[in-house]
Amino acid sequence: MNRLKAWLPTSVDRRVRILAWASLVVQIVLVGTGGAVRLTGSGLGCPTWPQCTDGSFVSTPEMGVHGIIEFANRLLTFVIVVIAILVFVAVLRMRRTRRDLFVLTLLQGLSIPLQAVIGGITVLTGLNPYIVGLHFVVSLGLIVVTTMLVYRVYTGTRGSAAGLTLAVPAWYLAVSRVAAVFVGLAVALGILTTGSGPHAGDAATPRNGLNTDVMEHLHSYPAYVLFGLTLLLVVVALARGLPRRFVATLLVVELAQIVVGLTQSRLGLPPALVIVHMVLAASLVAAMTATLLAERRPTPLPASDRLTKTAVLAD
Repeated sequence: MNRLKAWLPTSVDRRVRILAWASLVVQIVLVGTGGAVRLTGSGLGCPTWPQCTDGSFVSTPEMGVHGIIEFANRLLTFVIVVIAILVFVAVLRMRRTRRDLFVLTLLQGLSIPLQAVIGGITVLTGLNPYIVGLHFVVSLGLIVVTTMLVYRVYTGTRGSAAGLTLAVPAWYLAVSRVAAVFVGLAVALGILTTGSGPHAGDAATPRNGLNTDVMEHLHSYPAYVLFGLTLLLVVVALARGLPRRFVATLLVVELAQIVVGLTQSRLGLPPALVIVHMVLAASLVAAMTATLLAERRPTPLPASDRLTKTAVLAD
């Protein structure tokens, strides 16, 4: 036990950074595999939960390719569990000096049983489109948490900071927050659009009853407003020397999302492009989160206060 404790990091190192990135990447991959389940009509490939079929936790040959796809998606949950445990343990010895990392990894771990329960309800309700949508929303919430985790492991020791200071003008932060609202609107309307259309599942899967053509147009409006706001943010950031890396990334993701969205609409919603669209939605949420985080920076403590705080934490 002492040997294990000695091995655990006492500060952010390469191991912590790799695990933080793994936490984010696997959540985005889960969005893609979840999309593959829905787009191939494999949502009930495993017709029971928590077992895949009566008497078996794994898919059987009789269940065919749909069983394999659904079981593979469920199997990814175990990968997420392992990574969540590892990253939580990795920051355990830093729980006093880096409480922010400890809380974020704890939230990630606690969300796993919630996601599993919602997934089970999804199966037991026969793929109710609103429960499926809730499942996706929780996944996006986890992407926010893991993006914050990745960002925080690169932003220095919180114990040496007195708080956060704006790195941008107040109006710029306000515009960014409005953009975040439109990210939420675009995602929410996208969920409702999918739940009304051909990719809600197979022919027997219930739809939400909304008009797909109308929903597609409604879904596009906040996306275009978001693009306009982001373009404004990028131009101002370049002109005034403000933090630009993440907002530029946000703009690139939005451009890709718009191109894919228009293309899939004109090609009759090919499943492969819809999966790409979903992964880009997850990436959009991550980029928006990072953009907001980068607009505040830690305020260093005075040297005397920093020494006092370090001594207290060491006791």
